[in-house]
Amino acid sequence: MRYRTLGRTGVQVSTLVLGAMNFGTLGHTTQAEATAIVDSALEAGINLIDTADRYSQGESEEMVGKAIAGRRDDIVLATKAGTPMGDERNQTGSSRRWLVTELDNSLRRLNVDHVDLYQIHRWDPTTSDEETLSALTDLQRAGKIRYFGASTFPAYRLVQAEWTAREHHLSRYVTEQPSYSILQRGIEAHVLPVTEQYGLGVLAWSPLASGWLSGAIRAGREITTSRSAVLPARFDLSIPANQARLDAVERLVTVADEAGLTLIQLALGFVTAHPAVTSAIIGPRTMDHLHAQLAAADTVLTADVLDAIDAIVAPGVDLAAGEKFDTPPALLDPALRRR
Repeated sequence: MRYRTLGRTGVQVSTLVLGAMNFGTLGHTTQAEATAIVDSALEAGINLIDTADRYSQGESEEMVGKAIAGRRDDIVLATKAGTPMGDERNQTGSSRRWLVTELDNSLRRLNVDHVDLYQIHRWDPTTSDEETLSALTDLQRAGKIRYFGASTFPAYRLVQAEWTAREHHLSRYVTEQPSYSILQRGIEAHVLPVTEQYGLGVLAWSPLASGWLSGAIRAGREITTSRSAVLPARFDLSIPANQARLDAVERLVTVADEAGLTLIQLALGFVTAHPAVTSAIIGPRTMDHLHAQLAAADTVLTADVLDAIDAIVAPGVDLAAGEKFDTPPALLDPALRRR
């Protein structure tokens, strides 16, 4: 396992991060399975675990808390808040009211007195940066969080948050957690230049592109992954973007084979090769998944392999542009771009 400094913090973290999204109802992973995955990940050298309040409506946090009991101090623990946790209109977003309340809920579920990294799961356009950063700064000063970060923020919102922190003498985001893979490279054109400029650590999620780069999806095979059962439209080959992804996967398999790598090693090695990226988040549901992904822990891609990837999916290009998670609201809602 390799280690890198997390942004400006001085904290050393593994280049592979254990993501706990699949712990619980969503991934049908039991407590015993989750604990075994955590045990194996830590034994392999992973030292950062990432979860969120939203994952299985708090069940993931509870399972992580039980899995790490007795060894909290050896782990860099990260969680997130900001996506809906109930039907009540204020049980979401990044207002001071909700962040203070939901952090206490997360600490209770995790059975810890602090988290190392508290992340805003999605940018909340209804709450000012000043309010959010002020609340996070106060939680940091209270000792409930060590650092805080953003997740899936548009580049211009990261810049705005930097300005707000400096203008109002508040603590700054130290990380950004974007979606990034060989098949979704759009952040190379805008988000990653900003994170490099401001010294933010980058924890990339979905490096296997929702399973497209796991090796399980190939031409001529029925697509039967767990993610395809939940989000069938993302794997419907009658949609041009999905066919483009499949075509790219077939070409990438050849690149991996010629390099003596699995497709998973190629995919994870690509993400961790970018100088702006600190770590890639893996989200195994099973021990088999974990071992296949841990095999990429020391993968370093050569320049010719990276060039071959660039020839298949150009830098800065998203093959599925409709699946962006940081699109400005006015591009999604016509009412916001018409007087």
